[in-house]
Amino acid sequence: MATVTVNRPVLATPGQGGGRVTGTGTLLRFMLRRDRIRLPAWTLGLALLMGYFATALETFVESPADLEGLTAFSGSPAGALFGGPGFGFDDLTIERFLAGQYGLYVALGAGLMGLLTVVRHTRAEERSGRAELVRASVVGRHAQLTAVLVLVAMMAAVVAILIGGLMASRGYDLGGALLFGASVGAVALVFAGVAAVTAQLSEYPRAASGAAGALLGAAFVLRGLGDMAAVQGSGASWLSWLSPVGWSQQTAPYVHDRWWPLAISLAFAVTAAAAGYALSARRDFGAGLVPPRPGPARAAAWLDGPLALAFRLHRASLIGWSVGLLAAGLAYGSFTQPLLDGFTDAPEDMVAIMGGTENLLDGYLGTMGLTMALVVGVYVVLAVQTLRSEESEGRAESVLATAVSRSAWIGSHLVVTAVGVPWLLLVAGAGMGVGAAVSTGDAGSLGGLLLGHVAHTPAVWLLLAAAALLYAVAPRVLPLIWVVLGYGLIVGYFAPILEIPASAARLSPFAHVGEHPLEEVSVVAVLVLTGLAAVTAQVARLVFRRDVVGRT
Repeated sequence: MATVTVNRPVLATPGQGGGRVTGTGTLLRFMLRRDRIRLPAWTLGLALLMGYFATALETFVESPADLEGLTAFSGSPAGALFGGPGFGFDDLTIERFLAGQYGLYVALGAGLMGLLTVVRHTRAEERSGRAELVRASVVGRHAQLTAVLVLVAMMAAVVAILIGGLMASRGYDLGGALLFGASVGAVALVFAGVAAVTAQLSEYPRAASGAAGALLGAAFVLRGLGDMAAVQGSGASWLSWLSPVGWSQQTAPYVHDRWWPLAISLAFAVTAAAAGYALSARRDFGAGLVPPRPGPARAAAWLDGPLALAFRLHRASLIGWSVGLLAAGLAYGSFTQPLLDGFTDAPEDMVAIMGGTENLLDGYLGTMGLTMALVVGVYVVLAVQTLRSEESEGRAESVLATAVSRSAWIGSHLVVTAVGVPWLLLVAGAGMGVGAAVSTGDAGSLGGLLLGHVAHTPAVWLLLAAAALLYAVAPRVLPLIWVVLGYGLIVGYFAPILEIPASAARLSPFAHVGEHPLEEVSVVAVLVLTGLAAVTAQVARLVFRRDVVGRT
């Protein structure tokens, strides 16, 4: 009798077959194929943002006097809060200002790039079930995490090279340009390592990215508080050294040109990645180290409709954002008086930007209202991205199989998110008001501060409706909404410095209501923005109501 030999694939399990990282190269090529649009969008987008800053600043700065005016603001506590410690600002040059003031925002973007990429290719893949299919082949347990960390390292290197080459091409010192690019890339590596850990803790991608994003926000706050203290000569400047973003800024490109702080970033990234590997080996596939709380055997009576379900899904996110914004408001409010003291000797043109000598307090509080509105804008974009996750992972299908219509499903999520906007702004304003009252010893501005925060609600609603419309039309283009939010940030913070035309500034939904209490709230703008948001949201519901098979 003839003998038949059947060749069967050998699964790479821990301790058997090809090892724990077998298949890393194949998975890396697959990730590059999947991210053929995301990768250049992230890397080129960050480089182009830096290029825009450089071009606009070179256009604005026409004489040494212009640089002196920038020094007054950037070397103040307010400049430290929103930019950095201001290395070399006593002898300011354009390249020093770019790296010391605008580099922070490019670094934050790199951090988001790193953490979102890791969660996308690890926890999100497990949640969707695709990772299970991949592991059914000859793939090691750690291959997926290894591949995505290599991918982020490649993206960080590309960003570093592009930004360094951009700065060098403008005639700036090559060594400083390469250091600046490397400092931006280092932030991406650090938060890729952070996400490698958070992806092991929860079985939900939103929780993993939310935890990593919260740590990025904490790094920004710590850096801001430490840099403000450094400008004031306070002993609390050590707070900057607790922040991974602060490590990159401590390199001081074009001033001290210190490479060694990047060793801290690299060591932290390696340590965090190693912790991610260790934690991954201690959990079951598809599960998290922090198990979800078991729910009741029977659903509560109030969970009888799509609106209640939407609230249940967004509840944890709302609680987390409320706590974070309250803490941020308290932190920034507590530095109100030191910041005002820092403007005592500032030039008149810089004082005018903050509302003039008699309105410095109102100017700062108005700016913080805009800042919190932009932060809540991040919340609404992430909330809309939740809709796509619900649909792509099949949970929306189970809901729509009942008597719930497509328009009711998307509408319920939009209603819950829309109600959350004024609540989050109110919480942030309350925290800011309490902190400012303690700092200045005067609680008289609390009412105006709360109004100044909540008044930005229609602008955030319009951003929410635009994101919903993009999702309804084509989910793949939803990330474009980040451009709107980023443009609002640039206009809100840098329009006076970059001399952005008023017609271009008005394209931002955040540029119309007014920064109360410095400016009166425009009732017309509130009504118009609210109307536009309502109409756009209704269009999104009508578009999504169509029964589309295989939406992409």
